[in-house]
Amino acid sequence: MAELTDPVGSVPSSCCSPQAQETCCAPSANADCCTAEAATCGCGAEAPVRAEQDIREVVRGKYAAAASGTSWGHTTTTRNTDASGTEVFGRALYGDDGGAPEAAFAASLGCGVPTAVADLQEGETVLDLGSGAGADVLISARRVGPSGKVIGIDMTDEMLDLARANADQAGAGNVEFIRGYLEELPLPDATIDVVISNCVINLAADKTVVLGEAARVLRPGGRLAISDVIADPDLDAATRADVAAWTGCIAGALTEEQFRAALAAAGLADVEIQETHRVHEHAGAAIIRARRPA
Repeated sequence: MAELTDPVGSVPSSCCSPQAQETCCAPSANADCCTAEAATCGCGAEAPVRAEQDIREVVRGKYAAAASGTSWGHTTTTRNTDASGTEVFGRALYGDDGGAPEAAFAASLGCGVPTAVADLQEGETVLDLGSGAGADVLISARRVGPSGKVIGIDMTDEMLDLARANADQAGAGNVEFIRGYLEELPLPDATIDVVISNCVINLAADKTVVLGEAARVLRPGGRLAISDVIADPDLDAATRADVAAWTGCIAGALTEEQFRAALAAAGLADVEIQETHRVHEHAGAAIIRARRPA
């Protein structure tokens, strides 16, 4: 998802990143890595739990703002371009695809088009992780046809409301939007043919858990086809610790090696990772595909 900026800067940038907490946020080391303000957002004896909650709430607030157009009472802007002004997130990546209402595309903050590489077939059941305003759900719904079904999972009520309105406008009767967390998918085992996602998994505090949940709901032989940000191995510590960069998909991004390891840990095979374009000096958008063994 694209980076969201609040002119007033309501979110504290001093909060320890999850990576920092893993190495230095034990109580005995707080003074070395955490400011007093950051002590309330992850540092301390309960750091892992609070860190996940803090990341989740910051992300929820920012993407609720993307749906509603305001952030904590202030105008919010969505930065979809890189330093040269090239659009690297959002609507421009879809080209002329008319598979969803324009409102769904306009609210898109993704870094790719996973439906372009998911090889969706008539009658399949598709799950979109972090479905946002519903653009990828509605494109998928058209491709799987009336005999198929597409489920969108999102934790942000404002995005869910927008997605349902877009589905009604599109007349899509084979879609469902559910409130839930990627770490705890409210779906039974082995019920999904294809899992897609557009620049959302990197926003989760623990990607291994998310990918494990994706593998759990996939049927044997089921496919994973996602767009996400892959960090270069030299992504600097300052960016890793920046909350604004986290909500902009950069700080929390895994390297290709880490992503491959997380996919393998989830039990997924036939992994393909292909960069599509650069989104940051030290990160690129990529298509990631894998399969649950039959």
